[in-house]
Amino acid sequence: MSFPLVRMRRLRKTEALRRLVAETVLTPDDLIYPMFVCPGDDVCQGIGSMPGVNRYSIDALVEECRKVADLGVPGVILFGIPEKKDALGTEGYSPKGIIPRAVRAVKKALPNLIVMCDVCLCEYTSHGHCGILEKGHVHNDATLELLARASVVYAQAGADVVAPSDMMDGRVLAIREGLEEAGLDDVILLSYAAKYASAFYGPFREAADSTPQEGDRRGYQMDPPNFREAMREVAMDVEEGADMLMVKPALPYLDVLSAVRQEFDLPLSAYQVSGEFAMIKAAGQQGWIDEQRVMMESLISIKRAGADFIFTYFAKEAAALVGGR
Repeated sequence: MSFPLVRMRRLRKTEALRRLVAETVLTPDDLIYPMFVCPGDDVCQGIGSMPGVNRYSIDALVEECRKVADLGVPGVILFGIPEKKDALGTEGYSPKGIIPRAVRAVKKALPNLIVMCDVCLCEYTSHGHCGILEKGHVHNDATLELLARASVVYAQAGADVVAPSDMMDGRVLAIREGLEEAGLDDVILLSYAAKYASAFYGPFREAADSTPQEGDRRGYQMDPPNFREAMREVAMDVEEGADMLMVKPALPYLDVLSAVRQEFDLPLSAYQVSGEFAMIKAAGQQGWIDEQRVMMESLISIKRAGADFIFTYFAKEAAALVGGR
């Protein structure tokens, strides 16, 4: 049948009807909130390029996590800013480091909140790269031991999920073996399986103070033109023991996200990264777009493409908007 018997507009004419027949629905359960934790007491320090996003000391982080949980957001992922940095990123895998201390505090106060920990050395190394630097290049295999050590330390502190974002070859297997040897076989491993060397990470590097002092990360993160390579990366991480997967960034790589969803049946996430967030915020502040609508449209598009859950700096705002429905 065709027009005039079929009129597609019939189901679009009211908000209630549109919600009734919506094919993709976003809820607070679909969101994970990225948070930055730093040294000090009672610190809530704004990040210039990410309006509304802050660095928190551990005490302030716990209180902010309460607000996140009250909005119905099921979990957070933590990124650390250490007191000091060195060439080996020692603070990144120290049991007394900023992240294990933060994990213990959050889990004590909010045992039901899912706490994920980003596993990478870039925030902790003096050179800003994601692993051990040797003659100007990141040494893949030497870095694996440190990533595994960090994962064990975070898990022992109470982390529910460890999430390696470094893109070293073999890191999923190394971390899985490290967790098993430490008797932590029930800890979830979420792999940043297809992480691209993206220009959309700029504001994050301000937030985490993780800009490389020399060179860039294109030698180990994925090249943006490559699609088939992403599928190989994901397949290898699945084989090595990943429990969940991520595509990062989100909006520029929805084709990759959709293809991974069709090919693999593990829980799949996408990270709406700092640059995506900052562009929407900046345009909204200038009055060039309807910030709230664009926020929701972007998040819905990520879920529609296949993400089971989304890492986003909009988590609180989006949860407050959709939680009352």
